[in-house]
This record gives sequence, C-alpha cells and structure tokens, in this order.
Amino acid sequence: MWQNTYFLFMDLFYKMISTTQNLKLSQIENTLKLLNDGATIPFISRYRKEATGGLDEVQIEQIKNQYDKLCDISKRKETVLNTIDEQGKLTVELKQRIEQSWDLTEIEDIYLPYKPKRKTRAEMARQKGLEPLAMTIMLQRENNLDAKVAAFVKGDVKDEEDALKGARDIIAEQVNEDERTRNAIRSQFGRQAVISAKVVKGKEEEAAKYRDYFDFSEPLKRCTSHRLLAIRRGETEGLLKVSISPNDEECIERIERFFVRSNNECGKQVTLAVEDAYKRLLKPSIETEFSAMTKEKADEEAIRVFAENLRQLLLASPLGQKRVLAIDPGFRTGCKVVCLDAQGNLLHNENIYPHPPVDKVKEAAAKLRKMVEAYEIEAIAIGNGTASRETEHFVTTQSFDREVQVFVVSEQGASIYSASKIARDEFPEYDVTVRGAVSIGRRLMDPLAELVKIDAKSIGVGQYQHDVDQPKLKKSLDQTVENCVNLVGVNLNTASSHLLTYISGLGPQLAQNIVTFRAENGAFNSRKQLMKVPRMGAKAFEQCAGFLRIPQAKNPLDNSAVHPESYCIVEQMAKDLGCTLPELIASKELRSKININNYISDKVGLPTLQDIMQELDKPGRDPRQTIRQFEFDKNVRTINDLCEGMVLPGIVGNITNFGAFVDIGIKENGLVHLSQMANRYISDPNEVVSIHQHVMVKVMSIDMERKRIQLSMKDVSQN
Repeated sequence: MWQNTYFLFMDLFYKMISTTQNLKLSQIENTLKLLNDGATIPFISRYRKEATGGLDEVQIEQIKNQYDKLCDISKRKETVLNTIDEQGKLTVELKQRIEQSWDLTEIEDIYLPYKPKRKTRAEMARQKGLEPLAMTIMLQRENNLDAKVAAFVKGDVKDEEDALKGARDIIAEQVNEDERTRNAIRSQFGRQAVISAKVVKGKEEEAAKYRDYFDFSEPLKRCTSHRLLAIRRGETEGLLKVSISPNDEECIERIERFFVRSNNECGKQVTLAVEDAYKRLLKPSIETEFSAMTKEKADEEAIRVFAENLRQLLLASPLGQKRVLAIDPGFRTGCKVVCLDAQGNLLHNENIYPHPPVDKVKEAAAKLRKMVEAYEIEAIAIGNGTASRETEHFVTTQSFDREVQVFVVSEQGASIYSASKIARDEFPEYDVTVRGAVSIGRRLMDPLAELVKIDAKSIGVGQYQHDVDQPKLKKSLDQTVENCVNLVGVNLNTASSHLLTYISGLGPQLAQNIVTFRAENGAFNSRKQLMKVPRMGAKAFEQCAGFLRIPQAKNPLDNSAVHPESYCIVEQMAKDLGCTLPELIASKELRSKININNYISDKVGLPTLQDIMQELDKPGRDPRQTIRQFEFDKNVRTINDLCEGMVLPGIVGNITNFGAFVDIGIKENGLVHLSQMANRYISDPNEVVSIHQHVMVKVMSIDMERKRIQLSMKDVSQN
C-alpha cells in the first residue's frame, strides 16, 4: 500500500503536506523518501538534518501521519470510484470531483447516493412504482394532486395515503443525500449544537462518580476534551444518556428553503418529507458524525497529554549506577527489602516488620543497618504506596555507617511489571513481591530503562487513557518511548533486550540476538562488533549504532552520539591537529582550534558538524537532569491532617489539560487547577509544571466525602 500510493501520488502529497505543515517541498520530499527507505524517526531527526532541514521528531511524525492519512483517503477514493463504476453511473464529471477532493467528508457525501444500502423505506417505495409520483411532488407544479395519486393505488399500494407516504420516503432520502443540505445541517451543528447528558433513571447511586453530569448541558464547541471523555465513559457504562442537538426548528426551516417552492398540496407534502428527512435520517447521521468527530478530537488531546506526560516521566532524573537498597513498604505483610548492585542486579532480599501489627522495630532497624553495611548501599528507594510515609520516617531516623540518600519513588505499575512475563523471565525463582521491590530500586537508578518494561497505560500519567482510540494511543506512546530511549541512548553491555527493542532499527528479534551474543561472547568492545550479531545487516547497523554506547570501548567515539559514519571526520580533525582521538576529546583547547567549515563536503553539512563538536565537548552526556532529594511535610500523613491555608511541599505526579495532580505525601493527590497555577493566564499546565517537579502548594479546600483536595500555586513562593 505504502509503495504503490507513494509512487502514484508522491508529487501531489509533497505539495499538500508542504502547504499544511508550512515547510519547504524539499524537506517533505527528503523526509518521506528516508521513511520509505526504512529510516526511523529518531535516526532521521538526529543524523539526517541536512536532508530534512533540521526537522525534529514531532515535525517528522506529523509529516508521516499526514502522509498516512492521505494514503488512507486515496485508498477510500479507489473503493468509491470502483463501486460507482460497477453500477455504470461513473460520469466524467463525477470521477473528476472525487479524484480532486481530499476531504473525506465531501467524498462520502458525493458517494452517499451510490452507496449500497440495506432495504430502506425509499427503496421499498421505488419497488412499488412510486418514484414517478415522488418526482411529480418534488416539482411542485401539480395542482390536482389527488387525481395523480389515485393512479398509483394498485398492486402493493393499499390506498392514497400509502402512496403519498411512499413518495415522501423517496423525497426524504433524496433530501438526506443532498450535499448542500448535509453541509447546511453540519454548519448548524458546528455553530449551535448542544451536548446534553442525563443520568439513566434508577441508576443515580451507581452513577455517583458522574454526579456532575446528571443534568448537564453545554455548547458542544465549548465542551473540553476531559469533560467529553467523562460523559462518553458514563454513556458507555450505561449510566448516562447523551445527545448532541442543534435548534431543530431552525434546521428544518433552513432545509425547507432549499426544497419547498410552492404553497400547494405538493409543497405541503415536500414540507412533511423534509421534516421526516431531518428527524429520521439527517439529524441522527450528522449527530453520529459530530459525536465521532468530537470524540476523535478529545482522543487526540488526551493522547497528546498522555504522550507528553510519558515523555517527561521517561526522561526523569536518574540516580545512575549506584548500589541501592529498595523497599516495597507494607503494614501487615511487612516491608520487602532488596539490595541491588550498581548495575541493578539483585544481591539480597528479605522482609522487615517495623510497623504495626507486628511492630518488630528494633529487629527491623538492625537488619536494615546490617544490609546497608554489608552491601555498601549508597541510596535507599522507598515505594510511595501503603505505609510509605511511615517507612520513610523509620528509615530517616536510623544511623548508618555511611551517608545514604533516601528517595521516595513512584510505584505506579510496579505490580503490573512484577506479574508480567518480562519479570518472570528476569527473576523466575522469585515471587512478585521481590520483583516489585527490584523494580522500585531500578526506577531510582534509571527510570527510562525500567519503565519501558511496563505497558505505558499502567504507569498512571494519563487522562481517560482507557476510553480513547487504543490503536492511536499505542502508536503515539510507542513512538514517545522510542524517541526517549534514542534521545538518551543505552549502554550496549547492560541494556535488557526489552530496552534494546526500542532502539532505532532494532526489533524484538535483533534485540534478543544482541543479548544472546553478549552472553556467549562477553561484553562488546566496539560498535563494529555489532556486525557479527546474527541478522544484523548494514541498514539495521546504520539505524542503531549511533544510539548504542560502550563506556569502556577502545575507541572513545563508541561511547558517544557520534555516528560511526562520521568517525572519519573526527579522525581527520585529530590528524590535522597532530593529536590522538583521546587527546582531542580530552582537550577543550585543541577543539577550539578546529574550523568546522573546513570539513563541509557534499555529504556532510554544518548541522552534522555542529552536533559532532557538541558531542566531543561532553561525549556520552546524559541529557536528563540531576536527581534531587525531596521531603514531604512531616506533620501531614493523612487527609485528616490537612487544613485550609496550609502551604506544603509536593511532587507533580500527573498533568491533564485542566491542571496538575500533586502528591503531598498522603494517599489522595490534590489538584492544582489551571486557574490556580499562576497569577497570569495559562492555557497549558506544561507552561508552569512538569512531571516529578518539586512544588509548593496551598490547600484551598478539602472535600472529605469525595476525597478531593483543591490546591493552589498562586502567591506561593516556589523554592
């Protein structure tokens, strides 16, 4: 499909995408050719800047998405043309209209009269021979309609009313299939449609969480994506009855102006047919259309929010390769403790019981101190679930033989991971509690490497993620993960097969082949060695090599984002300066002598050379920020400890398009509404906050019944 349509319409597609995206034709052409040749989005944005004019991942993805959409429309047009042609009704004019249109709604409207239908009322009336009567009525010139109608009362037509009803059915279908009419009603819907929701009678108690929508009404164009998705979820669950409707009388009057041209009996019949067409055919059809369109827009917005949250979460600050003790806290079942080495390998696990009802505080403290000493622990990670605050207090009041940093880590999705096949394959001999604790520790060390193992929908940073278009959501989240993994790069000698799967050019099979090759042959000492991995071809190597790092490689460029295809440039720079590669990388003074203009060629331009110089300044630099410790207010443990006016430290846990949810150290997260984020107008929470950001918030209100906390950042000093 891609290839066939590509060659047939590529010039037209280039121009259309260029206009829509406001980019040069050459940028579109080169980008699509690279994609068509099998290049990935991360590879193109990082290593083909000369070809694309420096487009980033978002722009390249937009180009690809628009191209895919145009391909889908092209395929649909082919089906439409073939269907009409098979009916022998494809005129030159009709064919030209369809071929020139790239508006799917317009194409479907043109196609509607020719679309194969089930047995409609109009079709049944035609079979009774009533089409001539319908045509006579539509002309509205006949002043003795009764006499005309009588001639049609025969066969399956019982009486005159049956004949008129059948004729009106035919007229109603013609009205419904008229392009001008459909566009007029669409226009009315667009301007004045109201979305209404009512609770289904008798389900008030079951629908309590949808209380805000029990008797809801709002102009559709003002209904925000989160409200629309909430309403649609209530409808899907059978708890809300939802409708979208404009002013019916105005719509009918507008259609009448198109079709009613006489005040005689024929005109009255057309008026009746128009009203029937609107209520029975047009309105339900356009309502369905608007319902789907607004749902699609709401989905796109929710997916955009989710993808941005996921990006921020995956790029959260890593602790790095340090020896970590991780605790999955609990009361009755105790706290599961694991000790990990600097590479995240499990060294030891056991349970401690510092909390009620067991209350073995002294024993737990002794065990904890012993583990910290024995395994040379540098940091402690505590899951933020049940008993988190109590465990944090217990840990921070202990004295250790060394300085140990303590972090509270989000455990969203850890239980999903611990029961997954990935976790079973990693730790076949351990139960879910051990796996969950290991995941908490590894998340502190490298959030990206650990979180890619979990279905993104389970990480807890979405907005109605289970209600949106699932294939679109998956596509967007997979691309986000791929972009993040390739932005950071991975250690070729420690990365799991699951993490390697997201590297540009690698799939599950090649990723597993790399891990197997590593296990059989020892650590990689150069990127060139990748070519020995089974099924690693030149194309896959080109796509993946620049994103794979080898920290102790003989060639220092193997631990950088400089692509192997550009090694010769750096080697020439070193040669021209009369130094070695390591000397060039180590000396800022030597690099300052390089005039990159001297290395411009037909294949290599300034963008690539500038990237190379930046990378030589800090080879292998992690683009993520340095992690900071955080401490909740010691006096706040539950919602009962809150008072209005309190100013508390918190961590942004989730961002929606209406605000941000902040963890203030209790079970319930508080909401900072968009209007409470700053003393200025904010249209997007990301202007002010990001996932995992440390913020100060003021408690505005506490709804004990619904467990809702309203917070504000206005007039609150941010450290």
